[in-house]
Amino acid sequence: MFMSVITLASFVIWITASQELIKPSEQQNRQKIITLTSAGTLTTAAVTISLFQSLPF
Repeated sequence: MFMSVITLASFVIWITASQELIKPSEQQNRQKIITLTSAGTLTTAAVTISLFQSLPF
């Protein structure tokens, strides 16, 4: 359940970051882009690590 929430949050973060990047340059908020990219990277890394740990070797 927890990983489902993290995955959904990551999805929402990346969509929001994409929407911010689509805006014209003068309307973009650089701090928001940096924050969203950092949060998206962390949540994506958490999901990826969790998926690799669940693989049987």
